[in-house]
Amino acid sequence: MPAGADDLPLDRLRLAPGFEINVYAEDVPNARQLAQADNGTLFAGSREEGKVYAIRDTDGDHRADQVTVLADGLDVPSGIALRDGDLYVAALNRILVLRGVVANPTAPVKPEVVYDGFPTESHHGWKYLRFDPDGKLIVPVGAPCNICDREAPFATIQRLDPASGDTETLARGVRNSVGFDFHPDSGELWFTDNGRDMLGDTVPPDELNRVIEPGQHFGYPYIHGGDIPDPEFGDGHDPADYTRPEQKIPAHFAALGMTFYTGDAFPEGYRGNIFIAEHGSWNRQPPGGYRVTRVTLDDDGEVSDYQPFITGWLRDEQSWGRPADVLQANDGSLLIADDSAGVIYRVTHRP
Repeated sequence: MPAGADDLPLDRLRLAPGFEINVYAEDVPNARQLAQADNGTLFAGSREEGKVYAIRDTDGDHRADQVTVLADGLDVPSGIALRDGDLYVAALNRILVLRGVVANPTAPVKPEVVYDGFPTESHHGWKYLRFDPDGKLIVPVGAPCNICDREAPFATIQRLDPASGDTETLARGVRNSVGFDFHPDSGELWFTDNGRDMLGDTVPPDELNRVIEPGQHFGYPYIHGGDIPDPEFGDGHDPADYTRPEQKIPAHFAALGMTFYTGDAFPEGYRGNIFIAEHGSWNRQPPGGYRVTRVTLDDDGEVSDYQPFITGWLRDEQSWGRPADVLQANDGSLLIADDSAGVIYRVTHRP
């Protein structure tokens, strides 16, 4: 991180009324997906650093004082998920497990290979992980390109049984999903997806999607955003044949991690909402994203509102931070991984 956490211009951040943001942990370079154990230990993957971290607040002051590198030298270990005291890590083509890290989060661990059958292509090869209620791992496999038509498992979301190694396809036509969560009531999988590049600054949109039944096709590479035929692959494809997004997100804003809020620390109107980390554009003029947004659902489970929740990491077309993941902490606060500043923020509400 180029500067200490105390030097970050948090006063530039604009939050919804009643909320405040502070640095929870620093010295977590390139922090990506987050996971928290019941005992409070926080874990973070990374993409460019090749490291997996354990982060602890040992004195209970809501600011971490211990950051341990549990594993190093891994291939884009951005995705992580906890189960039965072990930490599962997605490292490109492999799923690894770090045994016993919840009980002993202060010592490096030798990773064990759980599965090594995913593609080795590095383009969109970094992953996000989450266990479903049946103990199966949800694993996205991105398209190995900006735009191309490749056979599965590329551009899909897979469901992996860690015990047997069996996989099944949950969703098709998914270019690059780096964030998903299960609806707290219906159990349906909702996920973000990044749209293709090189069609301009405003098209196609990123997407927030919902899997209602296994095998749905969300359009890539033929149809983008539910209604935009691809100039190269769209001929002969009817948009009606593909699942439309639940919410369109501005092009190139790079929607990554997302989570349903189910806690009690925020006002009642936030329960069941979705928070999305919009990482920010790399090739858009003017730049866009660099924010956390909030999606509200109505009583029928449909999107009723989509609006900024935190902005300010982008100023005068220059960014000083990039949200990469969001996680509801055990105490109901919201944790945000910033892979650019190398910190994790904590968002709380003032009653």
